[in-house]
Amino acid sequence: MEQVYNTILERLNNLIVVANPKGDVEYVSPSVKNMLGFEPKELLGNGWWNNTKSGEEQSVTFIDYINTLFKTEGGYNANEVSYERQLSTASGKEKWILWNTSVGPDNSIISIGSDITKRKKAEKELEEKNKSLQQKNEDIIDSIQYARKIQEAILPNVKRMSESLSDAFVLYLPKDVVSGDFYYYYKKGNKLFIAAVDCTGHGVPGALMSVVGNSILKDVIVKRGIESPAEILKILDIDVNNLLQKEDTYDVMSDGMDVALVVIDTDKQQLTFSGAMRPLWLVRNKEVLELKGDRFPIGYFYGVEKFFTDTVIDIQESDQLYMFSDGYADQFGGEKNKKFNKKKLRELLISINGMKGEDQEGFLDYALKNWRQDIEQTDDVLLIGLKI
Repeated sequence: MEQVYNTILERLNNLIVVANPKGDVEYVSPSVKNMLGFEPKELLGNGWWNNTKSGEEQSVTFIDYINTLFKTEGGYNANEVSYERQLSTASGKEKWILWNTSVGPDNSIISIGSDITKRKKAEKELEEKNKSLQQKNEDIIDSIQYARKIQEAILPNVKRMSESLSDAFVLYLPKDVVSGDFYYYYKKGNKLFIAAVDCTGHGVPGALMSVVGNSILKDVIVKRGIESPAEILKILDIDVNNLLQKEDTYDVMSDGMDVALVVIDTDKQQLTFSGAMRPLWLVRNKEVLELKGDRFPIGYFYGVEKFFTDTVIDIQESDQLYMFSDGYADQFGGEKNKKFNKKKLRELLISINGMKGEDQEGFLDYALKNWRQDIEQTDDVLLIGLKI
């Protein structure tokens, strides 16, 4: 029968180690041969600790190690603790063992161990992958943060806009770090070119489109000297399509932008407006006059002939102009979690029309946050206010 017991103990997937209160090992199960490569007799007395301990345990003894575990892991009155320990095998390799150690008769120390080397290896690999992913994530965030600085650098200074007008403000709230909305300003003699642009998407894709759009607008208005808003939008549409489409490979992209563009002649006190899916709102005498844009976007609809028209109106003193992306009106919130909508935005702009630009900007920001509460922002927000 003893031989049967020994055979069973040899084939166990567990280790059994029994030590006396002084820490001297008095029994090691035969299974240690298969698991660690030692003969049981090699590990009796101090042999267990001396042969299997890892480098970090050089300065302590087995009994000190066990006593510390009972104090730190289970408290002074604990009779059993579980812990993981890395062991050295007879061949010099490392194995991880999960131990359940308890106090037995006569204060003996009884430990039953299971091999968890594969699990620990998987945990280490996962930890290394997580560290790698974390580093990549940090690199991406750093890149996007730097992209924000570049995007902010190409946006015009709002103070420059105000210099040629009675007042001006820009509410600019990217959904993510970078934005698919952008605004454009250029002064040429007595003419001011101002645009509010809503590019496809938001975040990095939208930001890339915003750089493309800003570059083309600058080329058309500054270098080519085009002054008609409708003509500017037409050329912008052609250039965006030529840049993004690859007809020969049938790689036709559905990307583009919606634009509200106004040219203000400060000498003639006239404005000329043209829009690609975006309007211009003019608040006069507590009423909103809407100049609607054409029903064609910039980009998209490859191969479709588009028409953009100019609308010319005389400016009156104290006229307030608003151009915006659809982001403000499309934010969800309120008691029923619905969109803010254009009607509310129209009423809000009329109510704050008499405020200074910076006060309007602050109130619009507050009103939107109050509307959203804890609901995440769903799109980039851009709203430009101009006082003639």
